Amino acid sequence: MITLSNSTLTISIKRHGAELCSIIKNGIEHLWQADPSIWARHSPVLFPIVGRVWENRYRVLNREYSLPQHGFARDMDFTLESQTDTEAWWVLDSNEETLVKYPYPFRLRLGYELDGEKVIVKWDVENTGNQLMHFQIGAHPAFVLPDFDANNRGANGYFDFDNQGELYYCRPGEKGCAETGAHLFEPDCGKTLAITPNAFGPDTYIFENGQLHRVSILDKEHKPYISVDFDAPLVALWAPVKAHPECPFVCIEPWYGRCDYMHYEGDFASRAWMNHLEPGKHFAAEYTITVHR
Repeated sequence: MITLSNSTLTISIKRHGAELCSIIKNGIEHLWQADPSIWARHSPVLFPIVGRVWENRYRVLNREYSLPQHGFARDMDFTLESQTDTEAWWVLDSNEETLVKYPYPFRLRLGYELDGEKVIVKWDVENTGNQLMHFQIGAHPAFVLPDFDANNRGANGYFDFDNQGELYYCRPGEKGCAETGAHLFEPDCGKTLAITPNAFGPDTYIFENGQLHRVSILDKEHKPYISVDFDAPLVALWAPVKAHPECPFVCIEPWYGRCDYMHYEGDFASRAWMNHLEPGKHFAAEYTITVHR
C-alpha cells in the first residue's frame, strides 16, 4: 500500500490490482471501502476485457480461451515503478499465467496523480508482442454517497450529466452480456437521475458512442459532490441495489469496451468496442475524479 497527498487530497493505492482504495478530503472518505457483504472492491481496473465474453469463452485463430468477467488484471499483483509525493506508476507484464488466458504479450501501466482536488487516473497499454493485439480497458470506481441514510427510500443523491439532450443506453441481458437495441434514458425533471433503490432498473446503464464525457454525483441538496471526466466512448452506471437495497455507493465507469452481445459467436477481434494495437505501440488514456465537497 502506498499513499499520495497534496494540500487537498490523500489517496491510497494497493499493490494488488494497483487498485485505488481511498480518497480522503477534509478527513472524509469518498471511496467505497470494499465491505465484502455488499461488494468487495474499491476501484478495479478492467483489462483485457470489460464485462463478459459470452459463456466466458472467446476465440483467437480458431483456438478457444476463457476469461472471467472484467479480465484478470484486477486480481494480479502489480510492481511499483515510480513514486513521488503526488504521483505513482504501477506496472504489470504478461507472463505464463496470463498467456494461457489471453494470448497477447503486453505491459500494462497504471498511474495516479494528484492535482488540487482532482485525482487523475492514467492507463498505458503497450503491445510487447509481434502480432496485432486486441483488448479492452475500463474503470470501476465506487463512490460513497454523501450523508447516506439506509432508511431513506427517497433520493440519497442524484446523477447529473454533461449532455442535456436525449440519451440512449444498452443494458445487460442473459449471463451478463448485452441485449441488442438501445433504450431511451428517461431521467428526472432537470436531467438528473435520483439515486434510489429503484434507480437501477436495468441493473447497469451503458451509454455508448461518446454521448457523455462527464457524470457527476450531487448530494441531496443538488450540490456537486463528485465528478468523473473522461474521453472514453462508453460509460456505465451501476450499483448492486437489487441484491442490496441499502447499498451506500454508486459506480461511474468510463470504458473503452464492453461485454459481448448475447449469444455472440464471432472471433475476439471482431467483438463490439475492441481496441487494436500494433506491435511496439502504446495506447494511452486517462480519466479524472474531482472531489467537490
